[in-house]
Amino acid sequence: MTSHRHHRILALTVAAGVVAPVALVAAPAQAAAPAVSCTSAKAGLAAKLKTDITAALKGRKSTVALGLYDRTTKTTCTLRYDTKYDSASVVKATVLATLLWDHKKTNKYLTSREVSLTTAMITKSDNNATTALWKQLGVTKVKGFLKAAGMTHTVPGSGGYWGLTQITPRDEQRLLALLTAKNSVLSDNSRAYELGLMRKVTSSQRWGTPAGAPSNATVQLKNGWLQRSTHGWRVHSIGAFTGKGHDYTISVLTQDNKTMTDGVNTIQAVARVIHRDLNTKTALSATVVPPALPREVAPPVPRP
Repeated sequence: MTSHRHHRILALTVAAGVVAPVALVAAPAQAAAPAVSCTSAKAGLAAKLKTDITAALKGRKSTVALGLYDRTTKTTCTLRYDTKYDSASVVKATVLATLLWDHKKTNKYLTSREVSLTTAMITKSDNNATTALWKQLGVTKVKGFLKAAGMTHTVPGSGGYWGLTQITPRDEQRLLALLTAKNSVLSDNSRAYELGLMRKVTSSQRWGTPAGAPSNATVQLKNGWLQRSTHGWRVHSIGAFTGKGHDYTISVLTQDNKTMTDGVNTIQAVARVIHRDLNTKTALSATVVPPALPREVAPPVPRP
């Protein structure tokens, strides 16, 4: 038997679960889990955020990715910043931004139908409204917006499955940055429209990143939740906190949650320490306690 063939058969037997009589080889050292990274123009803030976010995540089974940016103190925190997660309903903020971007190019106003659909999609997280707008836009326009927005790590879901769009904290933070500051991608009217809807999210869905937010801050958010056979529950929350001296954005993506509540609790633990550390002299709101929420699933493939 040649050495090449021997190695091939050995690989097959091991893959099949057969214990082969081979010499023991030391297993490679397991890679260390990624660590929270923070920078800030404010003395001591980066170190405090890194310590507090790390402590908030200790012992939790969720696999967490996050982004934070505070314009006031030029503070940034990241964890698994470019790791892709199934979007669930967080992608609805991108769907609306795509629609507004597309209309801006042709100087078109939203139709009454589009106003109705976008309102339901953002404030109630309506899946049927999202499917209608996703089909209307088409993946080509979604990709066009992502390119214009610099959201280069986001991959639209195929076959009508918008809830399986692949997103990253970096790109969600990029979207929130476009919504909260003047830019050439989205008009001021478009930004105001989307943020206005994100301020009106129904009370039963105002959990996640708003937990512990200053009581005088304007809160704009979009959440998503989805259970699949692999990686358990995906539970995500993106939020922009503005007004009264506040100007920061938070994106927290989670998976490998046994229950939806586990994901919500993880996000809120992170959010609370971020709000506290950024607002040491500001009164903070009470912890957000979400009610029981329905399971959200990706929509079926649209029929031709």
